[in-house]
Amino acid sequence: MPASSENRARYPSLRDKRVLVTGGASGIGEGLVEAFVAQGARVVFCDIADAAAEVLVGRLAPGAAHAPLYRRCDLTDVEGVRRLVAEAEADLGGLDVLVNNAGNDDRHKLEDVTPAYWDDRMAVNLRHLFFAAQAAVPAMRRAGGGVILNFGSISWHLGSKDMPVYQTAKAAIEGMTRALARDLGRDGIRVVTIVPGNVQTPRQAKWYTPEGEAAIVAGQCLDGRIQPTDVAALVLFLASDDARMCTGHGYFVDAGWR
Repeated sequence: MPASSENRARYPSLRDKRVLVTGGASGIGEGLVEAFVAQGARVVFCDIADAAAEVLVGRLAPGAAHAPLYRRCDLTDVEGVRRLVAEAEADLGGLDVLVNNAGNDDRHKLEDVTPAYWDDRMAVNLRHLFFAAQAAVPAMRRAGGGVILNFGSISWHLGSKDMPVYQTAKAAIEGMTRALARDLGRDGIRVVTIVPGNVQTPRQAKWYTPEGEAAIVAGQCLDGRIQPTDVAALVLFLASDDARMCTGHGYFVDAGWR
């Protein structure tokens, strides 16, 4: 069972940290926003799901040390990404942590992929991570350091079916993380990849029958389904000063799924 809220770790180093989360209105992203707000961080999150984002802000704002701020952003628009980062820095008074969470794992067949589909999926699943990081680095340098957390996927490690373009993008994220960690390390900026397994969210539920859910658990070393709170627990650690020597690698939260 996931840890109850009173038993979850607290990270004093995250209090008042300035955090930007992409794709934060639902699923894993929603769990990340909630977790950072609970740590007392200052959070801006973006999405294109306005209604879900407004519900999340309304749920988290009462009693929060800092109510989260929502900004609508189409991450396939590079100029929009740059504006988002600049506005987040202005809203928060700086930027310490960038969580590149947003992506889309729609299924697709190899024979159905067109050049237009390829370009769109790379924009959705890879390109914005790079340009968000590029835009965030000056603010992090001014702050004396920072953390960039890039979301990968277990799918390409497993060789899952019916998502070759998605897996290509997610594999590239791990290479990008390695490159950025090397280039930015002397600036005190850490860069890591989070590699979730199959996380139980409403979106993922549409892909799996009860038999499919059972097959996922059977393929894991651990019983149970991974929850957004499990992913958030890893993200909080890696964003905190406790992880000050962690950079350049991928960190899995997949229940040992192979």
